[in-house]
Amino acid sequence: MEIDKQLIVEALYKVKDPATGKDIIAARMVENLLTDGSNVNFNLVLPSLNSPHKSNLIFDCVATVKEVYPDANVNVHVVAKAAGSQESTSSVPHIKNIIAVASGKGGVGKSTVSVNLALGLKRLGAKVGLVDADLYGPSIPTMLGLQGQRPRIQEMHGQPKIIPLMAYDLPVMSIGFIIEPEQAVVLRGPRLGAIIKQFFNDVVWPDLDYLVVDLPPGTGDIQLTLVQTVPVTGAVMVTTPQEVAVADAVKAMNMFLLPSVNVPILGVVENMAWFTPDDLPDRKYHLFGEGGGKRLAQMCESVLLGQVPIVQGIREGGDGGKPVVTDSQSIVGQSFMKIAENTARQIAVRNESLEPTKVVNVAG
Repeated sequence: MEIDKQLIVEALYKVKDPATGKDIIAARMVENLLTDGSNVNFNLVLPSLNSPHKSNLIFDCVATVKEVYPDANVNVHVVAKAAGSQESTSSVPHIKNIIAVASGKGGVGKSTVSVNLALGLKRLGAKVGLVDADLYGPSIPTMLGLQGQRPRIQEMHGQPKIIPLMAYDLPVMSIGFIIEPEQAVVLRGPRLGAIIKQFFNDVVWPDLDYLVVDLPPGTGDIQLTLVQTVPVTGAVMVTTPQEVAVADAVKAMNMFLLPSVNVPILGVVENMAWFTPDDLPDRKYHLFGEGGGKRLAQMCESVLLGQVPIVQGIREGGDGGKPVVTDSQSIVGQSFMKIAENTARQIAVRNESLEPTKVVNVAG
């Protein structure tokens, strides 16, 4: 019998901690989930081995897993760990998950995916922030209606710190808040790296469940500086169905999978999957081909998080500062919400089955 870890994690979402009311996955009470044949093993983290809810939680965990795999041998090991006892080498330990949104080439809608993914996760009830790390082409200020606004500088402990701007209750940082809209960004590698580090170390980020980072296309100084500065939980790859976009996305994907980098791929978003006219909602015209997102997901042994069609509302929302995910009635808004749900699920699976990502040391 082959057991799917993702189905186990999804099942354990149903188990609530009586002490907090949260599900045990969101509360990060499940660690070291391992499967071996019909055996399912994981640690259940509690504040004390004498917790009054220990027996009930163990019973609920076993029963819930057996609803999915009735013949499984479920072994729950209780581990006592005081809140806040986990050590972290991150410079931003109050940010639980950092999501890199990447692509192999420009023009595939990566910034659109970043903005709508961040707001989709926010609508799911998470605390979310957004970094526009595309220093050469910062478009997020326009997409969130923040053009012309400047962040405040506040002195904290004798050091000047940057207060991020807010849009839709989302803290946001972009170089577009610092330079003039028409100003060309002409920066060499070391200066690019310094700005990215500043976006993490000198910005006053609140406690966040997710920080979405919109990267420039390709591989380069910004991508390397990111993984050298903070532990990246995983990457979301954005492509169109077009073969040339997939070919370039493979190169960007392989950078994250280098042994020296070792950032997991959370999944793939296929943008511009098809065109549907407003007057013919049941028609699909595959202008850029079909299947590119699924092929890329198979190459990185990950999943297709979702497909986004081409509709006029995406362009209007991006230009007008009202991202399409805020319209829960639209087909595209629903597509982005599904992508947000799938991304949150993939992060939960990644965190329960893999060790935390470490800040990496990339030579050269």
